[in-house]
Amino acid sequence: MSSSTPKDILTFLRVGLLEAASYILLLGVAMPLKYLAKIPEPVKYLGWAHGLLFVGYLCILGWLVLARKWPFYLGILGFIAALLPLGPYVLERYLRKQGRLG
Repeated sequence: MSSSTPKDILTFLRVGLLEAASYILLLGVAMPLKYLAKIPEPVKYLGWAHGLLFVGYLCILGWLVLARKWPFYLGILGFIAALLPLGPYVLERYLRKQGRLG
């Protein structure tokens, strides 16, 4: 991320990476602990964290579409990316290739 990247876009990228990491941890660590080891607490806490990051990611994405006038299709792609475990990582690469990150 270059120093010329606007703060709102940097925030979007950081929240997206955290959201993706929380989703991977939720699916790959917390869920197996809940169903295989009968330890439900990680799902509770990681689920809350992931939910907050997911909502934050979508709010910032909406801001970028409205305030920065990103095309509507990028909003749709961003939403779909949030539903996939590695989606925000892939979206970041796509946005870099498009030159929208700074």
